Amino acid sequence: MDSTDLVKSISIANLANQRVAVVERVRAALDLLAEAQQLAKAAHLGFPRLVLDESYGCRGRPAVTGEYAVRADAEAAIVRIVDIRGWDYLLSESGLRTFMDAQAREQWNRQIAEGDVPELTAANIEATFAQLYGARGDMFERGVIACFRRLSWDYRTNQPFRFGKRIIVRHLLSQGSLNHRVTDELDDLLRMCYVLDGKPEADHRHGAYYLVSDARQQRHTEAGNDYFHLRWFQNGNGHVTFRRPDLVSQMNLILAKHYPNALASEAR
Repeated sequence: MDSTDLVKSISIANLANQRVAVVERVRAALDLLAEAQQLAKAAHLGFPRLVLDESYGCRGRPAVTGEYAVRADAEAAIVRIVDIRGWDYLLSESGLRTFMDAQAREQWNRQIAEGDVPELTAANIEATFAQLYGARGDMFERGVIACFRRLSWDYRTNQPFRFGKRIIVRHLLSQGSLNHRVTDELDDLLRMCYVLDGKPEADHRHGAYYLVSDARQQRHTEAGNDYFHLRWFQNGNGHVTFRRPDLVSQMNLILAKHYPNALASEAR
């Protein structure tokens, strides 16, 4: 499967070409600034001390200051911002996050926040999308296990060896706001239901975060879809009731691969 199959809503070639055009203009602008600075210096005229502050683009990066003798640093800083925003747009609008489990999404969010992203070239985009798409099976099972491990065994409905009819997830709401990490893990469960049901994976833009967010805007305390019903409480916890027992059984088979002793003891 090539990249055009993975990214139907965005033209990778067009985005990469636009990035090249932006970088070319950045270089031309920096050349003109450097030329103006040299002319001003030779004519004993003033010239402002230019500062490029990229702190809004990524954490831990210092501002680039001083004369444009540090032109290479200035160019690299500007291009980094261009690439950061490009990757953020791709991940949000292409549906690529649909293939990611909560761990992969958290890693990409951290890379974008820190400015640690590859150049936004067609080759890098295609390689990244292909790698994530190829790893979707592993991420699928990893997401199931991660969600299972986060369940609290302080609740009777959560069983330490299998998914039951209902599970309780902690900190769905944190100080009145939705917890992205928890909704990402609920998306892992939702993705699992779609796959086990033989249906295309749901786009992340129609996932748990938006499901709960839309319901809360209407002042509801519960929401649901074909696979589970979700209700949340003032303590921030969420109760998830599965609507497809047959899919829950298949989910437990995945757990059996990772916790065979626990399930064997339960069977005994």
